[in-house]
Amino acid sequence: MSETQQRPLASDSTYAPRRPQATGWVGYVVFAGVMLMMLGGFQAIEGLVAIFKDEYYLVTRNGLLLTMDFTTWGWVHLILGLIAVGTGIGVLLGQTWARVTGIIIAVLSALANIAFLPAYPIWATIIIALDVLAIYALAVHGREVQY
Repeated sequence: MSETQQRPLASDSTYAPRRPQATGWVGYVVFAGVMLMMLGGFQAIEGLVAIFKDEYYLVTRNGLLLTMDFTTWGWVHLILGLIAVGTGIGVLLGQTWARVTGIIIAVLSALANIAFLPAYPIWATIIIALDVLAIYALAVHGREVQY
């Protein structure tokens, strides 16, 4: 039976559409949603540190890939982080808009952290790797979480 065909319900003679079976990849999409929320939180913390205590980072602003002061970088990270948290919640709820937005936010997060590598190399590398995992899960298997 294809997914467009209908099957009878046991209790009465009405028909219900058949849903495709979810695979084990649903866990990766849930992982991507949770990761977006966690990465958003980490990104927001990184942004708040850059806004309120910019001397925390040991590189001068001229040592960054893009020469902006840390307050500007802080706002970029804070805004990306807040959007990522909201998007992660949407992914867990199975929203299509959240999958698309999640991919976009993860790409922007990875790019922002590439530019921020000289200031915080280990942290930025970890966030970039997790962004790539979230992009893969959302792009390839995101449809399986829809309700």
